[in-house]
Amino acid sequence: MNTLLPPRLVLLLSAISLLVGLTVPLAGPVVPWVRWLLVLPLTVGIWLTVGGAAQFAKAGTNIVTTNKPDLLVTDGRFRLSRNPMYVGFALVLVAVALGVGTATAWIGPIVFVVVAHRWYIPFEERRMAEAFGEDYSMYCQRVGRWLAPIGRAR
Repeated sequence: MNTLLPPRLVLLLSAISLLVGLTVPLAGPVVPWVRWLLVLPLTVGIWLTVGGAAQFAKAGTNIVTTNKPDLLVTDGRFRLSRNPMYVGFALVLVAVALGVGTATAWIGPIVFVVVAHRWYIPFEERRMAEAFGEDYSMYCQRVGRWLAPIGRAR
């Protein structure tokens, strides 16, 4: 099965944001110094995404969205968010939009958040609940879907 995994979606949406943002520059470009604001979401986004992946590797668990979950990771970045890598991906796309500097470049982060919130995360949450039962339910009560404690409800 050939699936559009989150990192590939981020690359695709980055390209779309660049292309659409530069060829159909509605409400932009912004004042050049505003583009420097991209440093913060880019840095935090990379820290969350790469660090979350490193935590999975260190714990010896799989990272592929479509694979069966084999370990519940709840420490480190996963104390801040049940989905720190998705938060990180969204922030990287925000940085791309800020860098392009047009309103149309925001298509990438908006589409990513909607897809992650409506498809990727619910799919993973169902699999986690099946695999880890009460432990996962308690984790959901402590940590938000996007940020702790925001979005605690499943």
